[in-house]
Amino acid sequence: MSLTTQKQLENTLGQCKKALVFVIAFSFVINILVLCLPIYMLQIYDRVISSRSIDTLLLLSMITIFALLTMAVLENIRTRLMVRIGAWFDESLSPDILSGSIALQLRQGLSASVQSLRDIAAIRAFIGGNAIIPALDAPWTPVFLGFVFLLHPILGIIATVGALILFAIAIINDMSTRQAHKKANEASIMAMQQAESAARNADAIEAMGIMPNFIKSWTALNNDSIQGQVTANSKGALLTASSKFIRMLLQISMLGVGAYLVIENEMTAGAMIAGSILMARALAPVEQSISAWGTAISARQSYQRLKEQIPAFPERAKSMPLPKPKGLISVEKVTYFHPGGAEPVLHGINFKLEPGEALGIIGPSGTGKSTLARLMLGNLTPTAGTVRLDNMDVAKWDPDDLGPHCGYLPQDVELFPGTLRQNIARMSEGDPDMVIHAAKLAGCHELILRQPKGYDTVVGERGLGLSGGERQRIALARALYGDPSLIVLDEANANLDGVGEAALQRAIAYLKSRKATIILVGHRPSMMQSMDKLLVLQDAQIRAFGERDEVLKPLLEQSAAIAQKGGQK
Repeated sequence: MSLTTQKQLENTLGQCKKALVFVIAFSFVINILVLCLPIYMLQIYDRVISSRSIDTLLLLSMITIFALLTMAVLENIRTRLMVRIGAWFDESLSPDILSGSIALQLRQGLSASVQSLRDIAAIRAFIGGNAIIPALDAPWTPVFLGFVFLLHPILGIIATVGALILFAIAIINDMSTRQAHKKANEASIMAMQQAESAARNADAIEAMGIMPNFIKSWTALNNDSIQGQVTANSKGALLTASSKFIRMLLQISMLGVGAYLVIENEMTAGAMIAGSILMARALAPVEQSISAWGTAISARQSYQRLKEQIPAFPERAKSMPLPKPKGLISVEKVTYFHPGGAEPVLHGINFKLEPGEALGIIGPSGTGKSTLARLMLGNLTPTAGTVRLDNMDVAKWDPDDLGPHCGYLPQDVELFPGTLRQNIARMSEGDPDMVIHAAKLAGCHELILRQPKGYDTVVGERGLGLSGGERQRIALARALYGDPSLIVLDEANANLDGVGEAALQRAIAYLKSRKATIILVGHRPSMMQSMDKLLVLQDAQIRAFGERDEVLKPLLEQSAAIAQKGGQK
């Protein structure tokens, strides 16, 4: 459980509540100033007209205009303050939410999703929008109704009954649309995730003719979302129209009954107008809440999803900064299961590497080579056993502290939106000399110089616009940036041509000259000639481990025998 992020959410909400005290104070003054208009009407109709006093009219008008201007200024300040609170809520939580989402992908193998960030944005929009204003003004509804009762009990009864009817409509609106909104949001999230998956796998979808089936699957989800929204909005539209009808009916009733009471000399014309204004203000929060109910439901669902998601975020290790590691790797009886998996991916893995040694990990596909590499980097936590770097458990090493000392070239290479310089410098501006040094080691310096703006060329999402080999060389430069002590290369030559492979071999030679510890993952023995030691994985266990030639010789002999046997057939 991510206690840090959970506590951060609670603390942020606590700070928001404290800030809301000022908003409530502004709302108090605003609603007091609202009374100026009915009082003005009461005085105009009952005193000014009968006295024919121009001076009184001017004075009352000036006071009322000043009060209304003050109210407008305060409403502007209140709205701006709500926007700032919403923005602060987002800014305070989004970094931890993004970090938690990434950690969830790494540690538990769950699909990375930006839905939590969308939920934060939805809550921010709710706080900073107009949907929360009715809730701030609603406590004043009984106060305004009380003033209507003071003008005349019958008018007070009409206004109170109207408020109760509108409140009942608001409750019915919530009960009738909540499930529809929830189902629509869930379907929308699934449709968006499927669309994002399609964008990542566009080549495969197009090449294998998957598009019609994919569109059919996505359309079903999207239609569920649309239908849910249509159902919820249709019900909401009916109730909104009903509330407007009742609102206008109440206005007519107030004026009609008020006129009758004026005719019967039970109240003045000014009281009739003032009562109509007060009722309108009393009912406004209830009526507005019906229109804003959909936004409130979405924000509530977003908050519930956050509360459910945050406990699943793995706790990021925080420890005292340690010196740059020398590269001593110790893997001690490591076993790893995928979350929910019944069979171990790795079982009883045990070996040691001295600083500066180069290890090649080979074996058939699906034997856990990449998993072992990720365990050594601390991206995964062993189910049992320990992986140590310079005698420190990498699972307990702060990733922000350890990361700069490690280089990693994953199987699936992706570049980030930004400049080539930023990609190599790990999304910082980076020291120009270090960036160029890493690019030259990876054999992509000349390639970058040929780009429209050199190192300042902006690459598209995932490095679109560059070939697979070009992306891999730039990712290799990123792994080499900063002269790391430990570097892991997973299928590093998968997309490289002859020039790229030569650059890779030069980079490995440079790393060995610096006494960096190198882990090279592959499945072809031929690419392991520059390694000091080899580790062969098979059936989740170590089949062989030792000096390169000792391990490689029987493997090559076995491969040759299989090839010869196949040729004889």
